[in-house]
Amino acid sequence: MSMPRGIAAIDTLIGFPSPDPKSMYEFFRGNLRDQESLENFQFPAQYMFKDVPEGADPKIDPVAATLYEMDRFGVERGMVSLHEEVAFRALKEHPDRFIPSLTGLDANRGMEAVRDLVRLREEFGLKAVGLFPAGCVPQVPIDDKRWYPIYAKCSELGIVVFVTVGVPGPRMPMACQKVELLDEICWFFPDLKIVMRHGGEPWQDLAVKLMLKWPNLYYSTSAFAPKHYPKAIVDYANTRGGDKVMYAGYWPWGLTLERIFADMPKVPFKEEVWPKFLRGNAARVLDL
Repeated sequence: MSMPRGIAAIDTLIGFPSPDPKSMYEFFRGNLRDQESLENFQFPAQYMFKDVPEGADPKIDPVAATLYEMDRFGVERGMVSLHEEVAFRALKEHPDRFIPSLTGLDANRGMEAVRDLVRLREEFGLKAVGLFPAGCVPQVPIDDKRWYPIYAKCSELGIVVFVTVGVPGPRMPMACQKVELLDEICWFFPDLKIVMRHGGEPWQDLAVKLMLKWPNLYYSTSAFAPKHYPKAIVDYANTRGGDKVMYAGYWPWGLTLERIFADMPKVPFKEEVWPKFLRGNAARVLDL
């Protein structure tokens, strides 16, 4: 069934254009070793993507630019990260359009990281945190004890954890992001809502198996052009997983919304899956 028109989408991974995109990835530069990544790439997974969005004109208002793109493609709300200064202004000026999250939380910071998420919960109603185990310096595996204070506080406060799983795009070791590492976390924190990010490949079949097993484990389609959504995920959404798979984009990093929504109608979701995928699942999981 082709994508129906008129569904006001919720994008669970969107940001703001920057005149210096490369600066957004400095936080994990210490994990990169190859010369191409360190010196040539504007975007650390650039070898995997075509037509990576260019740096923005510094004269452009980044909030207005993001809203313009959202309006063009029917995205009603976007989840943005409070690690960007511009996100604070966006949330204050447009609370009906943006959803507060905190991406790049580093477990190596211990209780300082926990205090950050509590403060942002109190000040901005923080809905989610984004964890990038391979991007921590040093890396922190998904099931490492250093994450447990963060998992516990998120479980207590009802904050959703979005975690990058699978082989990372940047040229860094992958072992810390194996999908199997989620199994113990889902067992130990049964009330914690966890959403997988960035595909989980090559373990997408295991991702499906774990979603069948654990009620609070979900999947988002971030960093994938729709024509590359894993078949196992599409099949799962069309059968037993209609309530478990949600849309996420990747603008302004590796994909434009134009590219995403040009591909989207070709995804073979069933008619009843589309409203859940584009909006309903994110609204329910994030308690919007």
